[in-house]
Amino acid sequence: MELKDVIINLLMITDRILESIQLKQQILEDVQLIESIKQISDCIHHAFSIGNKLLLCGNGGSAADAQHLAAEFSGRFYQDRPPLFAEALHVNTSYLTAVANDYGFDHVYSRLVEAKGVKGDALIGLSTSGESINSIRAFEKAQEMGVTTIAFTGKKGNKLAELADHSFCVPSTDTPRIQEVHIMIGHIICEYVESAVFTK
Repeated sequence: MELKDVIINLLMITDRILESIQLKQQILEDVQLIESIKQISDCIHHAFSIGNKLLLCGNGGSAADAQHLAAEFSGRFYQDRPPLFAEALHVNTSYLTAVANDYGFDHVYSRLVEAKGVKGDALIGLSTSGESINSIRAFEKAQEMGVTTIAFTGKKGNKLAELADHSFCVPSTDTPRIQEVHIMIGHIICEYVESAVFTK
């Protein structure tokens, strides 16, 4: 590899790290966004404290993030403690492919919310665009059932955030940077909720 190519690659790497830092700094300086994290944390804590559960949904990388956060709640985060009931709705591939084949992919999450959700549960929908139809339908079904809806999206002005009871809209349109923030705030929420539920 020529020297100029090495330099170009190094610049790209440092640029992406700087972009991530700058976005997080922007969030750190936004009082409303910080308050949103607290409100979402309190909402999830409340669901667990009254014996309810947390459901999560997303597509692609956001599905992976949903599964990641469900594992933090249902396994452990910092504390060695009892599990919290958190489930990513896409993990049963037989269900997912059957419903996608028979009813269409737009319905894969709303049908599971209908089957598993009860009043007092919380549902997190992760979508960088905020326009994922299957998550939007899941929110509509959740609200019919009294399930609290929480949107993790990108920039404001999207359908999922508008439907949600609570939302965190990352002020960006760059999918990788949005997903990095989703995991960061997800981890903060896990720590907050774990500490609140299992206060020593």
